[in-house]
Formats: sequence, C-alpha cells, structure tokens
Amino acid sequence: MKIVRIETFHVPPRWLFVRVEADNGQLGWGEASLEGHAEAVDGALEALRDRFVGADPRRIEDIWQIGYRGGFYRGGPVLMSAISGMDQALWDLKGKHYGVPAWELLGGYVRDKVRAYAWIGGDRPDDIAEAAQKRRAQGFSAVKMNATSEMGYIGAPQFDDVIERVHAAKSAGLDVGVDFHGRLHRPMAKQLARALEPLGLLFIEEPLLSENPEAFSAFAALVSTPIAMGERLYSRWDFKRFFESGVIDIIQPDLSHAGGLTECRKIAAMAESYDIAVAPHCPLGPLALASCLQLAASSPNVVIQEMSLGIHYNEGHDLLSFCQNPDVLTPNAGYLAIPTGPGLGVEIDEAKVRAAHETRHRWRNPIWRHTDGSVAEW
Repeated sequence: MKIVRIETFHVPPRWLFVRVEADNGQLGWGEASLEGHAEAVDGALEALRDRFVGADPRRIEDIWQIGYRGGFYRGGPVLMSAISGMDQALWDLKGKHYGVPAWELLGGYVRDKVRAYAWIGGDRPDDIAEAAQKRRAQGFSAVKMNATSEMGYIGAPQFDDVIERVHAAKSAGLDVGVDFHGRLHRPMAKQLARALEPLGLLFIEEPLLSENPEAFSAFAALVSTPIAMGERLYSRWDFKRFFESGVIDIIQPDLSHAGGLTECRKIAAMAESYDIAVAPHCPLGPLALASCLQLAASSPNVVIQEMSLGIHYNEGHDLLSFCQNPDVLTPNAGYLAIPTGPGLGVEIDEAKVRAAHETRHRWRNPIWRHTDGSVAEW
C-alpha cells in the first residue's frame, strides 16, 4: 500500500483538515488546526507531501520519525501541527484498513467512556449563570471558563467579579475549571490564585505562560488547587522539564499541536510515570476530538476531555457540522463514549468539507490592548 495523495482543507470556523489517500482507495482524515495560523501549517504540509507521497501509510512510527527528525529544524507549533494532522489521518486510515478502532491498535481500551467538559462565558466571561444552567441541561457536570479578560502586570486586585462568576457556575451544580489563558503575569496571578483557593476548583489552567517554567514552583507553593497546563507545549521534550519539576498536576497536550496520537500517547505514558493526570486540550473540530477519544480509550491517566460543542468560536459551523455520524461525538449525561468504529470512528462528509473549503476561512484571534495602549495577552 502506498500514499498517493495528501490534501488539506481550510474548514470554518478555524480548522485545517488533512486527507490522506492510499493507492487502494483507502482514506484517512486528520486535523492540523493551529488557530490563526492555518496557512503556515498548510505550507509545512507541503514538505510532508514531498516526503510521504509514495510511502506506506501503515508505517506510522517511521513516518512520524521522518516528519520530526528528517529535517534540521524541528518542534514548535507549526511543524508539529502539520505532523499532528498527518499522524491522525494515518491512524484513521490504518484502522479503517484493518477494520478496527485506532485504540485497538494501541493495545485495547481501558475505559468505556470519558467525562467531558464544555466552555462557558467566552473570551471576556459574562452571562455565566445562564450559560452554566444551559450546560447543566445538556447533561454536563463540569465546565471551564476564562478567569478574566486582559490584565496588567500590577494593579489593585479586583477579583470579586471572578469569584462571583465561579459561584454562579457552581450554584448550577457544576464542577468548575478556571483558565487563566496565560493572560496574567506573576504579580497578579499570585493574587488571583489566592483569591480562588477557597472555591474548590476542578483545576487552575495556565496560570502562567509555559515559557516561564521557573515561576511555576513559586506559584504552586501558594495553592492546593490542581494546576493544569500544556496546550502550548508541542512534544515530549517540551513536557519533560515540567514533569521533572513536580509542580504540574494535570497536563493538557493538544493532539492537533503536539504530534498527533502517536506523540500524545507517549506524553501520556510519561505523565503516568510521574502520577500526573491528562486532560487533552481540544477547543477544535471533530477529528481532533475523535483523536482525543482514541487517547482516552488507551491511556489510563486521562481524566476528563474538553470539547468545543457550542463554544463562542464556532460561528456558522459547530463541532458536529461535518460529521455524518454526529452521535459518536455527542455527550450523554456528561460523558463521551469511546468510539467503536474503525480508525478514529468519525465519518466526515467529504462533499461538505470540499464545499466549505471553496470559501476558506482566514480566522485570526483578536488583539487586545491595555488602557495605556500597550499590547495585552489574549
């Protein structure tokens, strides 16, 4: 079997799908979405086409190694997202070729379902009480929200509104994770963490940017709330220093950014040896989520799964818009079932994808500024 075609599709609202076709007609789909940089990842996939058209798609590990190590420059969000989309598509193709789910090829499943959580509140969190009630009505038992909008390095702490929003969500009977989104710098992050400590949060996510690993130890000493991070780490080598530091409780690799199913399975296994939980980052599309569920099926330390159903980014098209079998990714009583179909278990409506690509998206995140005009973290 040989790869004969590797195609990419810019699918709204902000996704990049990868389609791999073999000479026997077998297909695999993956997702290389890197929010705001689809064009750059598409360019990186040009190099992978040169490498892998003509390769045996069943040799997933070998293809991964060449994709990562076959050039002098490696790592980072663009190159690793390209590898991720290709890798997901290969697992999808191989599973379909043998008629089994990807998790069967990874050693079999360790669970029947995984707990899911949904987003509420948007980039500048508001209407939390109403949104929390809606998620509760959908069957979710856990949600995540942004802690704040833009914040400077210092200032008079005004965290009452943050605490009020958390209380509003918890009053709906939900467990709540709070995402700092890397928006806070060390002085304010410490104060907000202290303010949130009594609230019994599910986790605090990305309280500091991952490029400041030395600050995590000091931050961790201030709170007993579990600390989650990792959506801006792109390989097991990026995660290694955080495992060794002993201050991270939950890692959040993104299967469309961190090397696909192949690499994230290895990252999860490394985390298991440090007694660290895994909660994959996934505010993306159906193929990314389906890949996450293959990881959840085969990795014992996956504890909860993010999903993008109905989030504020999904304008015009939602998580299930391009699925022919949407029930596979539809939560039930706050859980997502492990897919049992071959490959990633999701059937993509190819005609609809091709039509959407005709008016390809150019999604960009907003640029925020402080009151003094300087650029703020988004």
